[in-house]
Parts: sequence; structure tokens; C-alpha cells
Amino acid sequence: MLSNLFIGIDIGSSSLKALAIDAASGRVAALARQTLPYERLQGGGCEVSAGAIHAALDRVLGDVAQQLGPQVSAVRGLACTGHGAGLYALDAKGELVGGRAVASTDQRAQARAQALAQQQGAQLFDDVGCAPWAGQPTVLAAELLGTDALQRGAVHRILFAKDYLGYLLTGEMATDASDASTAGLLSLAKGDWSARALAASGLADIGAHSFAPLRPSGQVIGQLLPARAQAWGLPAGLPVAMGAIDLLAAMDAVCAQGRRRAVSVLGTWCVNAVSGPVREPKPAVGAIVNFGAPEQRLYMDNSPSSMANIAWATAALGLPDAQALLDLAMTAPLGAHGLRFLPFVNGGGPGAGYVGLRSQHTRADLARAVVDAVAALHARQLGRLAACGLDVSALTVLGGGASDIRLVRLLAGFLGRAVERCADDESGARGAAICAALSQGLHDAGSAHSLLLAPRDTVEPDPAQANHEADFMAGFNELIDRSTANAVARHTNNS
Repeated sequence: MLSNLFIGIDIGSSSLKALAIDAASGRVAALARQTLPYERLQGGGCEVSAGAIHAALDRVLGDVAQQLGPQVSAVRGLACTGHGAGLYALDAKGELVGGRAVASTDQRAQARAQALAQQQGAQLFDDVGCAPWAGQPTVLAAELLGTDALQRGAVHRILFAKDYLGYLLTGEMATDASDASTAGLLSLAKGDWSARALAASGLADIGAHSFAPLRPSGQVIGQLLPARAQAWGLPAGLPVAMGAIDLLAAMDAVCAQGRRRAVSVLGTWCVNAVSGPVREPKPAVGAIVNFGAPEQRLYMDNSPSSMANIAWATAALGLPDAQALLDLAMTAPLGAHGLRFLPFVNGGGPGAGYVGLRSQHTRADLARAVVDAVAALHARQLGRLAACGLDVSALTVLGGGASDIRLVRLLAGFLGRAVERCADDESGARGAAICAALSQGLHDAGSAHSLLLAPRDTVEPDPAQANHEADFMAGFNELIDRSTANAVARHTNNS
């Protein structure tokens, strides 16, 4: 007798992944990944073509079905997750406007977001839990397509990344609270689209009708289209469930909420988050997310740059991949002989760059300064969450960077305590598969003992480095504070 299998699909900032997990054992029965060719454009743009997304989806689901072989008949459902915000705008034909999707790391709307934050930032934070930012879909749409894009019919509907995949799979449009709230478009108090946030965008004729209907995660939204099923070799009529944003999906994959653990996601974005009860007054964190649980919120501090810094350095230093960059970095000591790096290559801070560069610094120092800064930025943001009274003492590290134990140990050292690590970079896709299992009654939400959870281990800091790491963090925090103050002063003087 075949076990029940569930497929999770994850569209990220660099690749599209799909896996099938066995509900009886939690083992990965099939896994496929396809790089998404995001293009960096003039002015800070970052886009990917619809054709590339479609081809990647065809490839990974076809590969998963092929790997499963006869077991494919045991697939009982699937669900999607993906990176937050960015712009997936559809025209009246249901196709991406201009044949392109815009990534959440796109910086072309930075000036618009900053101006809006100055005008209404405090009011919007109180309503939706975050200030305006460059990767919001409404801000991007106004900047790139014009404030009359909806009014003149150029844009018919705005989706989120995972929901665009769901639309391709089923022909149905639906989204969930975690995506809408992370995008700063959902009222924290009411759990519905925020009239204030929508009006602030400046987009004419925008309203709840401009987005897909809200559905709870784990609820079936449609069935896999017959033509898709046939093309990929999957069973006809498969139920497709609503997933969640990749952060929440990855948290579900390690039962972070059920086990009361904070998470650090070493991915393209620097994300540090913990769930907890609704608090008033609202803590001064980077973002507060209403993910659909009435009495709970997700509290975050984040920026668009974590492993993105390492990806940049890898290319700039002419190295083949991030692993080579990390290997090179670890040949230099912590602190890179006095060289420091501001880790904000995609924005979200005072700007990126080296500080203290001298002729004696080597390529290894250049690499090490970036790696040190990436880990230190996570530690800094966790410290800010803790300063708001949030419990981040029990921490699980997720994302692609978690696969390198040296980077995780560095973070543990900056924090001064052991951390848990999920070295499985497919935790988001696993979380989506868990949503699919939940839709069929084969998973208990919040169960810390579920067989579907991803494996974890514990990483201890290096005690021999404790004093040096503490000194580095103190200097790093001073550098970021000083650089931020200088950037604010320059912006004020130029206004």
C-alpha cells in the first residue's frame, strides 16, 4: 500500500523548488529545483519573465512526477509558498503585465516609498504594522505602471508570488492573510484589506476587488487543471490548497510557533521573526504581521539584504558560487584585519560598502568582511526584537545560509548562545506540503511531534572566540548606528 504524498512548491528570489513528502514518515520522496533568471535592470530593477516562471514550473513538477514513478498515484494534494511582495500584476487576459514579474528586492520605488513614509509612516504602521517600503506591490505598481494603471485597465488584478503559481495550477485566484499583511496591505485590527493603505498608494480605483479573495492557509482553493496534470504526469483533479508566505511556511516546517521559537532566515532577505500574542501599544519592530490567527501576531525585523550580500560578493570576486565565497572568507580571521562591510546591497539600510579598506587587505578579507556583516546583521535585528520585550532566546536558523555550519556558528557566537539549525534549504516547500496535508486532514497544525517536520540540529558557539565576537558586535552596532545617522542627515539636508 502506498503512503500518502503531498507536494509543496516554493517560488523564491533565486529559484523555484518542488518536493514531495511522505505523510507516513516525513521523508522527501522527490525533489527538484530550477534557477529563475532574475534580471538586474538600470535604476535598481529586478524582474523575471513569465516564460521563465512557466518553464521552471513545468520543469520541477515534471521532474518530481518522474522521480516518483508509480508512486505518483499516491499524491493527494499540493500547495504553494513564495517570497513576499514584489509585483505580480495581471492584465484582463490573466497574463503578467508586460510579461514580467517584479521581485521584492526591486529598488526603483525607493524614493516614492520614502516620501510616503515621511507623510504617513506612523499612521500606516499603526494600521497595517509596517511603514511603506520599496517592494510593496502598490508602491511598485504606482511607480512602474502609473497611478492610473488600474483606472485605464492596464492592470486587472494584483497577486502575490505564491498565488500566481496557484492561479497557473488551478485557474483560480486566492490569497491569504500572511502575504497580504506582510505586504502592508491588511488591517491588523480587522484582518481585511486596509482602506488607508490602499488609498496611500495613490493608485486610482484600487480596492479589495484589485486583489484575490482572502482564504485561510490549508483550505482547498481549486483542483489541478487537467491539461497541467497531463503535461506533468500528475493525477487528475488533485486538490490545491492555500499556502502561506515563505517565512510562515518555513516556520511551520520546524513548528516554530508550537515550540515557541524565534527564527532567523539566512536567505536573500535578512529576516528575524517570532510569533506572540497581540500587544498594545505595538512594539517598535520592523513589521507586525496578522497571519490569520486572531490573538497572535508575527513580529519581525528585516531588510532586503542577507545572503544577497554574499551573492553580490561572489560575483564581484569572480567566484563560482557562495560556497567558494564562504571557503575563501574562512581563511581570514574574524574582523578581516579591521575591514568592515555595510550589508545592504539591496537597500534597507544606510547603503552598502566597505569601511576601512586598505591596500594590505586581500580577497579573503573582502569576503570575510561580507560574511561577518551578514551574521552580525541578523544578531543586531534579534537584539532589537529582544529590546522590545519579545522572547528570541530559543532560536532556529533557516534558509540557504543555514546549510553552512560555519555561518550558523558565527551567528551563535555573536548571540553568545547555542542555536538550532534547520540545514534543509527546502523548508519553505516542506511547509507548503504541510499546508496540503492539512487540507486533507492529515496534519495537526501546531503539532511539535509531527513526522512531517524538517530535521534540526544544535550548533554551539566557539568559546575561544567569545570575547572577540562580543567586541566585533559592539563595533558593528556602532558602525551601523553612525552610518544610519549620517544617511538620515544627508537626506534631510537634501530635502
